[in-house]
Amino acid sequence: MCLALIAFAAHPRYRMVVAANRDEFHARPAAPSAWWALGFLAGRDLKAGGTWLGVNGQGRFALLTNVRDPSRHAPHAPSRGTLVPNLLATGKPLAAALPAQVQAGAALNGFNLVAGDADELLWGSNRVAAPLALTPGVYGVSNHLLDTPWPKVERTKAAFRRWCGKDGMRDDEGDDLEPVLALLHDTERAPDAELPATGVTLERERMLSAPFIVGADYGTRCSTVLTITQDGDAHWIERSFDSRGTATGDVEHRFVVARRG
Repeated sequence: MCLALIAFAAHPRYRMVVAANRDEFHARPAAPSAWWALGFLAGRDLKAGGTWLGVNGQGRFALLTNVRDPSRHAPHAPSRGTLVPNLLATGKPLAAALPAQVQAGAALNGFNLVAGDADELLWGSNRVAAPLALTPGVYGVSNHLLDTPWPKVERTKAAFRRWCGKDGMRDDEGDDLEPVLALLHDTERAPDAELPATGVTLERERMLSAPFIVGADYGTRCSTVLTITQDGDAHWIERSFDSRGTATGDVEHRFVVARRG
């Protein structure tokens, strides 16, 4: 997952909205999202067995993005994709479970880990001292720390915030998530003067600056939107893409979040 937007108690209808793009090498095998035997809905990385984004039946979601820092990248480090399944499968409270997973991943390559439910939202990273409990609002994260003002994060977060506002969604739009999928499909690259310096070549920096990446070897593999209403109705849609950025299919699930207690 290389771009994620989260609205926590910031939309008139939805308690939680997650909108995210997964960027990966096209040659890396993956399975579309489905319910795992462990009780959560997620895609699956078929190389290492983990996942990048998922939600369980109690409405807890978790997502992972990599922190791009070639100078500190260990090519043989274990996969970070186990962190999300661990967070979704545990029965521990989120306030304890997320810090435990961040600590468990201390020696892994850099990552952001975001998780939330109807009551709380947390962010952690093995590149900061301690996780944070987040207040209601709109957040964005890519391949640096939470809300780092990269152009791709700022532009999509602004569009997402407008969608979340009173005038951003007409009453008759209901569960139509196409406007959110559309804002994720933003292929505009940032001007050179606004590019971050993350240790990759200028041409690679240009390519990676787009919210939706189109490339022959690497690009946006899928876009996912999750909404959970105030009443606990969950809607998940995952749209997959080929190397040309052409949609190849949708996976859609609806379910009612199980009540606590």
